[in-house]
Amino acid sequence: MACSNGDAHRYESLPPDELAGHIKERARERNAVILAHNYQVPEVQDVADYVGDSLGLSRQAASTDADVIVFCGVHFMAETANILSPDKTVLLPDLGAGCSLASTITADDLRRWKAEYPDAVVVSYVNTTAEVKALSDYCCTSGNAEAIIRSVPEDREILFLPDMFLGAYLEKITGRKMHIWMGECHVHAGIDPSDIGKMRAEHPEAEFLIHPECGCVTQCMYHLSTGDLPSETTKILSTEGMVRHAKASEADTFIVATETGILHRMRKEAPGKRYLPASPSAVCQYMKKITLPKVAWSLDHMEHRIVVPHDIAADARGAIDRMVAIA
Repeated sequence: MACSNGDAHRYESLPPDELAGHIKERARERNAVILAHNYQVPEVQDVADYVGDSLGLSRQAASTDADVIVFCGVHFMAETANILSPDKTVLLPDLGAGCSLASTITADDLRRWKAEYPDAVVVSYVNTTAEVKALSDYCCTSGNAEAIIRSVPEDREILFLPDMFLGAYLEKITGRKMHIWMGECHVHAGIDPSDIGKMRAEHPEAEFLIHPECGCVTQCMYHLSTGDLPSETTKILSTEGMVRHAKASEADTFIVATETGILHRMRKEAPGKRYLPASPSAVCQYMKKITLPKVAWSLDHMEHRIVVPHDIAADARGAIDRMVAIA
């Protein structure tokens, strides 16, 4: 079932405040919790009960007594929420909210890759489908990937997927040679060193916060090692790490190298400071598919329901639980 043009027009004609009020009222009636990823549009973040990264939001959903989870993010995130909360109804307001990184590897791709390295440990970034997670030994986030890699015995090969920039970053900081899948997030891959150089020249006083999925991260690490980038003002962080750092830092200006949606949350949680996108074009078209009218439609119609088959969910849950046990 898809949102009809008539439905969309009806919701879109409502003033934003009225629409937000309708969403909150319907959520109370449904005993629903609304979760929004850091990259969602501001008005969706503002109507959400919780805003954060994908795994943090899924954990939050599992810890609540809500019957319904409205996941304002992309498809793999809603799958993870269903895996961790199988007794709850998980809704994704737009089925077109996919992920360019998750789509770079399928379960069949991973089966073939594992056949080449039958004794290897498979570590999958959370930006993967449930079927890929089910074939993995561990999942990881950008915030805990280092701990996961360091936990693997030195005599075991590692298959890391699907982000090649995060994989290269992990090789450098852990010293572990890995087999890395050549996937990328189209948004983060598009943030290149020229963007960074231009912004740093214009704002030399700013702290520089960079997500390890970025295409420029390897070169930035090189410049950190040579001293061309000052280590005291250059931080490679997950999205949650960026928010925490901005709140704790005495700096008043930050250049932020990740999807631009995070800037709204940073401005709300650490106000009075300047947050500048490393690349204003770093906008995820999939994240931006979720809008207030679609959230309202989703709650009214209880669609689109995301259900991971039991056998896949059980195996994927194992990879997630092993990650949690370590980090």
